[in-house]
Order: sequence, then C-alpha cells, then structure tokens
Amino acid sequence: MLPWFMVTLVGQDQAGIVAQVTNLLYQNGCHLGEASMLRLGGNFTIMMMVGGMDSTEVLMQILRPIAQKLHLHLHVDKIEGQLHQHQLPDVRVTVYGADRVGIVAQVTSALAAAGLNILDLESDVGGINEAPFYVMHIEGIATQGWSALETALQTILREQPDLEVQLAPIEMVVM
Repeated sequence: MLPWFMVTLVGQDQAGIVAQVTNLLYQNGCHLGEASMLRLGGNFTIMMMVGGMDSTEVLMQILRPIAQKLHLHLHVDKIEGQLHQHQLPDVRVTVYGADRVGIVAQVTSALAAAGLNILDLESDVGGINEAPFYVMHIEGIATQGWSALETALQTILREQPDLEVQLAPIEMVVM
C-alpha cells in the first residue's frame, strides 16, 4: 500500500467544497481514510487522510488547482495510516460558561492532569457580542478513573464558579 497523507484545506465557507475536493481525489485514484469536515466561524476546514499517491509533491500537484480555484489554504503531510485502530471514549465532559480567554486551556489542562485522554473536542460560542457564552463538549478515555476526573472538575468549579460542568459516562453498545 502506498503511504498516507494528512490533507488540510481551510478557507471561506462556500457551497460545493466537499464535492469538488473529494471528486478530484476520486478521479485521481486516491483513497480517503478518516476525515473531519466542518464549518467554524464562517470558515470551512477539511482534514482528511488520503492514500493512493506516492509523494507529497504529487498530491500537492493534484490539489493545488482546486485549492486556488476555491481560495483555500492547502497543507499536506505524510503520516502513518493507522486505520482501524479506533479508541472508544468512555466519558463525556460538557462545559458551559461566560466566554473568556483561557477557558479551553484551563479545563483541558486540569482534565489531562487527571488522566483524560481527549479523543474529541468541539466548542462553540453563543449569545451576543455583549454577553457571549462558551460551550465545550469533550469525549475521551478516563485513564485514571472516574474519581480523578470528578476531583479535577470540582477544582475547576472552585476556581471558576461561573462555569457549569457535567461529567457523564459513554456506554458503547456494539452488536
């Protein structure tokens, strides 16, 4: 199997980005592995594992014209594929509070110190400009157990009483 690459495209959101990029890759014999494609603050970003090409340069040559046409920033890195080695989260942490500088760093640092291996983090800013609020959803693996996370979250709440924090187990049912 040829090597895998992480392709990142970022730019102003517009209709048809996913279709045009993935069709171009398909037409050039590329394979897609895992991917994340989402809109953040009016911008669109794609991160995807792409296989089937033998070098970063060849993949860049394929993607550069569509990136220029759509005014997207393009970045390609060679990576290890590691497909089908998924880790399943066992806990979900949700944080709500007034938007302020440092909220993500403080919460994730406390959770990391308590042994949370973060697998997914999504955040959003809501409210209005005069009164924004921050919402963060974190899924991960509690490597030091549930009580370590509870203790870390209690510390966060003592230091940041304006936050609301919820810790919930994730139960995966596989059939």
